[in-house]
Amino acid sequence: MSRLAGRVALITGAAGGIGAAVARRFAAEGARLCLADRADTAVTAAAVREAGGEAIQAVLDVTRRAEIDGVVAQTIAAFGRLDILVNVAGVVSLGPAATLPEEEWDRVMAINLKGSFLCCQAVIPVMRAQGYGRIVNLGSIIGKNGGNPRPWIDPGEQTRASNAAYGASKAGVHAITAFLARELAADGITVNAVAPGPIASAMTTDFPAVLKALIPVGRMGRAEDVAEAVTFLAGEAAGFVTGEVLDVNGGMWAD
Repeated sequence: MSRLAGRVALITGAAGGIGAAVARRFAAEGARLCLADRADTAVTAAAVREAGGEAIQAVLDVTRRAEIDGVVAQTIAAFGRLDILVNVAGVVSLGPAATLPEEEWDRVMAINLKGSFLCCQAVIPVMRAQGYGRIVNLGSIIGKNGGNPRPWIDPGEQTRASNAAYGASKAGVHAITAFLARELAADGITVNAVAPGPIASAMTTDFPAVLKALIPVGRMGRAEDVAEAVTFLAGEAAGFVTGEVLDVNGGMWAD
């Protein structure tokens, strides 16, 4: 039986690699989708529909609460409910802390942290009224491990891998997940996060080869690896799981 049959999901960042993989997996599991992104989601929507799924598209800047409210309303108008929110929208930031511009810090925090919180906040009333909801946030190994680079061995690694702004934003996502899980548990809403390690994508094309070699399972992650974890947390089987930050990192970090 399909794990998400009858459910309606809003996926932010649906034009990107992980967002698109989540959309394809959700569609295969029977969910109807709202695909939201600042970028064009036409390719993702076509893949969903070719697989027999149903999807609407929405343009969304997650730093703007009015736009988020509009997309939530659009989803409910199309499908009559909203059961699942997956916060994938995010940006990467590279380089050393000493030269990190204040504007870059603000940009990363606004999209990765504020954007995730605003989307969570916008769906709470809907899910509370239904007495049911699943929120899955995208965190990161970088929010836990202090960064993958080893600048004490090779300072050049830091210039090609995620920095303190990205790590702080994702650690904040982990904290939001824990707080909302406790606040919303009595309302039938679970809140979890998936924390990927290095995932092969356009965002990691410059990831240092020496760091790839340190991944215990011997490869970079795939977007589909993340999508499978998200699908579990979004389904009925995970109803007793909330406040969890699920590591999907090939053994790079365990806690």
